[in-house]
Amino acid sequence: MNELLRELAPQVLGALVRRYGDFDACEDAVQEALLAAAVQWPEEGLPDHPKGWLITVASRRRIEALRSESARRRREENAAALEPPEPLQAPSADDGLTLLMLCCHPELTTTSQVALTLRAVGGLTTAEIGRALLVPESTVAQRISRAKQRIKNAAFVLPPEGEYGERLAAVRHVLYLIFNEGHTASSGEHLQRVELSGEAIRLTRQLRALVPGDTEVAGLLALMLLTDARRPARDGRDGELIPLAEQDRTLWRADHIAEGVALVTEALTGAPIGPYQVQAAIAALHDEAPSTGATDWPQILTLYDLLATLAPGPMVTLNRIVALAMVHGPRAGLERLAEVEAELSGHHRLHAVRAHLLDLAGEREAAREEYRLAARRTLSLPERRYLESRAR
Repeated sequence: MNELLRELAPQVLGALVRRYGDFDACEDAVQEALLAAAVQWPEEGLPDHPKGWLITVASRRRIEALRSESARRRREENAAALEPPEPLQAPSADDGLTLLMLCCHPELTTTSQVALTLRAVGGLTTAEIGRALLVPESTVAQRISRAKQRIKNAAFVLPPEGEYGERLAAVRHVLYLIFNEGHTASSGEHLQRVELSGEAIRLTRQLRALVPGDTEVAGLLALMLLTDARRPARDGRDGELIPLAEQDRTLWRADHIAEGVALVTEALTGAPIGPYQVQAAIAALHDEAPSTGATDWPQILTLYDLLATLAPGPMVTLNRIVALAMVHGPRAGLERLAEVEAELSGHHRLHAVRAHLLDLAGEREAAREEYRLAARRTLSLPERRYLESRAR
């Protein structure tokens, strides 16, 4: 039942916001309806039309709140006009996408966009979001409250044509951030936060259903699936990190790989080609290779060259250097790393990559020091333990 409620929550919220406006108050009404369903449905049985039941109950809660507000303002004579003249419309096909874009409104910070998306679209409680993001529940509640107030008067409509692409790009970016934090936690005791990566995949599937012609959404979903396919082999019995080269590839999820490869293959036939499609193509080459040595590194290097043009950034630079070293040797990688060190200074992954390349080059003492330096700078305990073990 929890899965059903989580699936229906954004649809019900979209219907209410479209009818009444005021995202904050409508979200409160939906939460009350969900609570009522959690109490009543186990005892009375699942209604014939669960979505309609939730919309009706949430609508009543919203009307009651409007009446109360009107009474406080001494406008009882208008209370009758608050009743909808006709039954609330069923959610439209665009409501899900509109809700996603509203949660990723450009006036919100990225952290607020992530929290609000997980709450309003993902259906997670503030406690669940707090545990997933490793922040206090009170902090999550404050972020969500401020975010809802900031977009309180924002129209519940798809943005104008000129802003559509930018807003959709923001939605993709937020889902990408949610997945990445779940796949490799930036801090804390655990390497992965499965609830976050799983939620990102679920929401991206929904987004793909809403915009089936968007090749970058398809590429993003493919990237998530191809990356998540390796999750069963990424940590050991005690939670220790297992690098790609040492993973048992028989543990990788073949269904995720097959679906991801099919998605990115189809997406790359469209236009234009975007960074998520390119990253998915790189992930597919890794997943389809029987071993690290048998990986098509020249093709991966070519794809990183393209990615560096489409979406340059420090992680792209570092990953390209690793691919360069696999094609032309560790010395070539070390030379390139020295050239870009200034722009990457301070990040623990810079030292981790240098340590790896020095290790491959046979410079064990220098590699040991770089591993130790990387270990001191990471906030992830599994990564720190792994880097310390490499140093030893």
